[in-house]
Amino acid sequence: MAKKKNKSQNGADPSENAVPPSPSASTSTKAKDAKTSQPSTSALIICRNKHWRYISSFHGPWLQLPPEVLESLANNNYNLPRPRPIDPAVFFDLLKIRQLVDEATNLSVRAASGVTSSALTNSLNAGNGLLGNGGTALGLGLGGGGGNAKLSRERKHRMREQATQKLSKAYHLDEIACSVATMQSASTLEDVAQLVLQRNPLDADAKYVHFFHEKIPSRQLAECTSLQPLDEVIAERPNEGEILRTRAVTKIFKDDYIGAAQDLTAALQVCRYYQSLHKAGRQQLQLASEAAAEAQRNSRWKEEIKLDEEDHPSSLETQLLFHRAGVYLTIACQHVNEALSPKPTSNGANGVRAEHMNGNSDISHDEVEMTPTEKEANRKRLEARKIVKTNAKRALRDYVAYLSHFDYTPGLPAEITEEFVRKVNQAANGFKIPRPQNHGRSLDLQSNSSLSNGQLSDALVPQNGLHGGRNRQHSGTARAELPSLPAPVVYQISALFSATPPADLPPYPETATALTTKQQLQATQSEAAKAILAQTDCHEALTYHPLLTDALHSLLLCHCLVQTSARELQRHAHMVARLARVCDGYPIFQAARSPSRADWIEVVRRGDNWIQLQQSWESLCAPAPLPGQAAPNPQKETPAEKKERLKQQAIMEALEDDRVHDEASFHAAVAARQRRQEEEARKADGKEMPKRWAQEDGKEYPISTERAAAIVRWVREAPTGGEAGGARKKKKAGARAKGKSNSGVEDSMSALNIDDSNDFEPVEEEVD
Repeated sequence: MAKKKNKSQNGADPSENAVPPSPSASTSTKAKDAKTSQPSTSALIICRNKHWRYISSFHGPWLQLPPEVLESLANNNYNLPRPRPIDPAVFFDLLKIRQLVDEATNLSVRAASGVTSSALTNSLNAGNGLLGNGGTALGLGLGGGGGNAKLSRERKHRMREQATQKLSKAYHLDEIACSVATMQSASTLEDVAQLVLQRNPLDADAKYVHFFHEKIPSRQLAECTSLQPLDEVIAERPNEGEILRTRAVTKIFKDDYIGAAQDLTAALQVCRYYQSLHKAGRQQLQLASEAAAEAQRNSRWKEEIKLDEEDHPSSLETQLLFHRAGVYLTIACQHVNEALSPKPTSNGANGVRAEHMNGNSDISHDEVEMTPTEKEANRKRLEARKIVKTNAKRALRDYVAYLSHFDYTPGLPAEITEEFVRKVNQAANGFKIPRPQNHGRSLDLQSNSSLSNGQLSDALVPQNGLHGGRNRQHSGTARAELPSLPAPVVYQISALFSATPPADLPPYPETATALTTKQQLQATQSEAAKAILAQTDCHEALTYHPLLTDALHSLLLCHCLVQTSARELQRHAHMVARLARVCDGYPIFQAARSPSRADWIEVVRRGDNWIQLQQSWESLCAPAPLPGQAAPNPQKETPAEKKERLKQQAIMEALEDDRVHDEASFHAAVAARQRRQEEEARKADGKEMPKRWAQEDGKEYPISTERAAAIVRWVREAPTGGEAGGARKKKKAGARAKGKSNSGVEDSMSALNIDDSNDFEPVEEEVD
């Protein structure tokens, strides 16, 4: 009987039993040895995809919204005028990932439970989100026994193959978003690819999906991961840049940054090649859709464009640019300590620069007096300094290219808003608005336009004498006399960080004069004007992307390494703060943690605010008031309110720390930041207590990351000079002085004409 029972268990569906590793994974003796060397008693075993970076950036209500609602929102977002609230490429990816994961969950649950399609549908009717509670219950084997038809093993295998293909497609679209979606789904998804590999060890889709779902000890991805499954898939499908992206991210975990940069560069080549094949047709479609969207700007009731799936914009290029920029930035930071003298020195920003110790002396006899050992050490420092600046410039180039995919509008100029308010106030008080003359800058009432209700608005445009003969039909009410606002100008976000940013941007931070003018304008606004201003697209806004906040702060870290002048860096910092104020992915995304933001705050603090920011970074990035709301008047906070504010600030900073991974590390991070707040308060009150050097960041939990510490040291100690960090070049004195004065973004960007789209060489070989 026992023998018969064992036989029946071996022949039954193995989804509920422990299954052996996949053939592709078992062939790697290196990974097997790594696993066996790890302690198995205390380590938590979780899927590999739960270790993926930036997972918190993709959390949000999109995971729970019904797919049909998400589809409607994605299409509405695409049809909105620029800047669209959410990046359309990411939004369409979320929609397709939700649909694919839902379908894969349906198939895998049916295969595991032997439930027919009709029985499963009836069981899940009450659930929302990723198959709801019913799908989870079936995935756990807690229900779903209905259905008369018994599924054969072959049919179950085909269903699992289909589920694996859908999951592979979802991971191709965006592996971070798909990892978040699968975490919210039924547990049967975790084993579906492994079960397919047992029947077909050569299935490429199953290898790719199982790479994400394979269970490994928690926080040991580098030690317990073999690249062989990805290598096999890439060998079979060399034209899929998405697999190269996954291998590059895995190499980042393994600290193989040169290999990661090579994979990302190759993936960009593939991506841009296939984009060029469809460029002409896509451009025509895009121009037609954008023209139609602009034509529909003033009417909510016209039919909206619904793109076919093959015409959806792709987010792959932005993913690759973001990851490669991060790789270059990491390589630059890794060589900072090698580029500086072991003896602490400081540059002109915070003290006297010791040029000879840093290898930047122009006196010829200094080099003669150096010993061979000192010469070799000086040569290595110069080489490392060149690696730092070259890779920082590459990272800066990629971040700027990433930002070029998103839009920003500063809203309407103040003079147009003032004229608009005057017209609305006159109409609201019963005065007839005089018809504008044919000279000067004034307003004209045109056909119905941009209000969300499509009733109260008319286009507000400069007059040039062409509309003098236009007659308008009046409804006889003052309501029809109310004007509307024109469409605001839209820029690429990358244009804000160019050497000559747009001239019509409002000042930020706002000066005292600008604040007074703004308050006076708000005081003159009638209720009708406030209502129309709140409902029209005339306010500062940008296109949201889940990784945008981290990219913006990483851009500032790059400028620190390329030694952008303090004045120019202050301008870039204010620009980042301006964008961070309105960077909001609600109601699709939750606010995400940003490791680069935490590092930037630390760099500014430990660099003694060398760029002279007048406010704290938290104050500069405070969310802008909602449309129709005035900024709250600052009031003096009580000691209890201040204590609570500082506590919340410490919590938020701890949440942004990429090293926080459990409750213990979270509490340690919060406690360390609270200790720092107390030290800063004592320092501000003139009661600073002496402390040893080891107490700088707290012995239990260091606040500063290795990257932040490296950039701080570079800011303090790196000598200013040419790209090689002081390597002598035969230039005229005037040319040297001119090059030194142009140390802003023009100098930084001028050397960024490195084309990695054709041939990529290892960074060390290229810059040495």
